Amino acid sequence: MLVNTSDGDITSLKFNGLELQDQTKFTQLSSGLGSASVTSSVANNIAVVTIKTSTITHYYIIKSGVNTLYIGTFASAEPSVGELRFIARLSKSALPNGPIQSEVNGGTAIEGTDVFMLDGQTRSKFYSSVRFIQDFVHGVTGNGVGAYMIIPGTGYETSSGVQITQNDPDIDNQGTAQQEVYFYMNSGHEQTEAFRTGFFGPYALAITDGPAPSASLDTSFFSTLNLQGYVPASQRSTVTGTYSGTLSGLAITVGFKNTAAQYWASGSGGSFTSPLMKTGTYNVTLYEGELESGTTTVTVNVGSTSSISLDSTVSRPTTLWSIGVVDGTPAGLLNADKIETMHPSDTRMSPWGPVTYTIGSSSPSSFPMAQWKGVNNPTTIEWTASSSQIGARTLRIRTTEAFQGGRPQVVINSWSSSNPPPPPDVDSRGVTRGTWRGINQLYDFAIPSGVLVTGTNTITINVISGSSGDDWLSPNFVYDSVELF
Repeated sequence: MLVNTSDGDITSLKFNGLELQDQTKFTQLSSGLGSASVTSSVANNIAVVTIKTSTITHYYIIKSGVNTLYIGTFASAEPSVGELRFIARLSKSALPNGPIQSEVNGGTAIEGTDVFMLDGQTRSKFYSSVRFIQDFVHGVTGNGVGAYMIIPGTGYETSSGVQITQNDPDIDNQGTAQQEVYFYMNSGHEQTEAFRTGFFGPYALAITDGPAPSASLDTSFFSTLNLQGYVPASQRSTVTGTYSGTLSGLAITVGFKNTAAQYWASGSGGSFTSPLMKTGTYNVTLYEGELESGTTTVTVNVGSTSSISLDSTVSRPTTLWSIGVVDGTPAGLLNADKIETMHPSDTRMSPWGPVTYTIGSSSPSSFPMAQWKGVNNPTTIEWTASSSQIGARTLRIRTTEAFQGGRPQVVINSWSSSNPPPPPDVDSRGVTRGTWRGINQLYDFAIPSGVLVTGTNTITINVISGSSGDDWLSPNFVYDSVELF
């Protein structure tokens, strides 16, 4: 490995004599630091390269005989040279094989400068996204070689957004003239909370003879290196707990966050145990699927294990009918299985409508997971009611994300609901970028007695907004579920 001593860029990465580093764009933090102080040291068969600016201390660490570049980044502020991210800009000829959905070389831009059409398919770096909670190893390969980012253990603890519902899981890869492999630490894409500062990682760039490495990377030796901001296991503790009242069949996750750190734990059989956490007081959220369903707080202290209990408070009324599962996701709805890896205009998508959905005969997979004011507005629901099912009722619409203030308004037979207030503003294009995770919202429409009739009822759901936009960039929202009770 060669590092430029004036700016900290990696200019050469060789494996078995093969140059893996692109020679026109280099591997770097953010979009390059411009200039930095670069020093190095070697002790106990461990080499440490330290790259410093006024707000960043970035470390490259190599252990003798191990084909892994260990990395840690301390940031006291967001860099002025782009989002806080590590980008390995690798040789496309040496490592040609990356995720096809993010291969954009030679494509034609169809939205902004980051969504392309190539070989009849929509492609974007955004379509390589994987949620942090699932994303511990990702990479690219060539003939007898692979380059993989590893984010082990609590490597995401300082990143922005517990990746259940908050913030978009961000870019893993982009194939241009270079092969780019990323570790996004903080991102402004679908940003729903303030960026964190501190020590990011540990993380690593592992070079193999092709197969992906294990996510269980031992970084305990970091505690011997005196890295700025690094908190060793001896200065951490865990949280154990129980939960109750959750819906059977949904994955259970417990998220912890404060302004300095974030963590998550999977629940099973009514209990959970957190990873090793830094000390402090955390807001704790119980998630059923990706829907927030209970909250508490906990304080973590060194030398003792904290214990908490969480109860689901999700409203689950007895419904006359429902479309979709109340889980904070559009799973099972039309095109939800495709939206994370392609643009909604892609020909591989099923037609978006406008859709007329008939209760009792239509499949949930025909109900659109997203609705755009300029594309598939309105969505219509036809329902044949018995005399015992009419009267004063509530139509509940849950959404997971919105763009340009898009939210639902309904017309039922000849009755029109009032307009709900705009959802919280998130500065992102959202669903066209391959994500439906934003801020979950619940809209209840109280239907007066006399509106519903015995026989056929027509429910029309409209997108309303005070903003404008064309086609796929028109105001929109993403459905979680629709219920009548």
